[in-house]
Amino acid sequence: MQTYYITKKKLKELEEELESLKKQQKEEFLNDSPSVFEGDDINPDFAFYQNSLEEINLRIEDLENILKNYIIIKAPKERDKIYLGANVVFKDNYSLEKEFKIVGTLEASPFDGKISNESPIGMALLGKKVGDVVFVGQNNNYKIIKINYEEV
Repeated sequence: MQTYYITKKKLKELEEELESLKKQQKEEFLNDSPSVFEGDDINPDFAFYQNSLEEINLRIEDLENILKNYIIIKAPKERDKIYLGANVVFKDNYSLEKEFKIVGTLEASPFDGKISNESPIGMALLGKKVGDVVFVGQNNNYKIIKINYEEV
């Protein structure tokens, strides 16, 4: 069983999404479904209706699984090392400074400055301190410049 690391903000988003989907699911069941056949052929509206319900049901199952198996990311007591929730500033091979927040897989979005703890660089950074150099792949190294924890 997989454990999902999420922030309080993400937890609220997931709970709201689940509530919305359950409401949508209920409304779909209360509405009349299109007839299965249209003449001698299967009604395309029925196939679309059936696929929509299946997608809703699958997402509900996913969300319920996540909400049964999550851990809230909290700022650690020991703040001189990189853990989930850390904002990390580092320099790459080309001395370019980059900043990323280490988050769980569900919240990862590199374009928004959030990388997963399960990504190669995320795994390499976890547990490291300012001044450490981590190596990812054959030609990528990153020197840690700053670690910061803000409200997660």
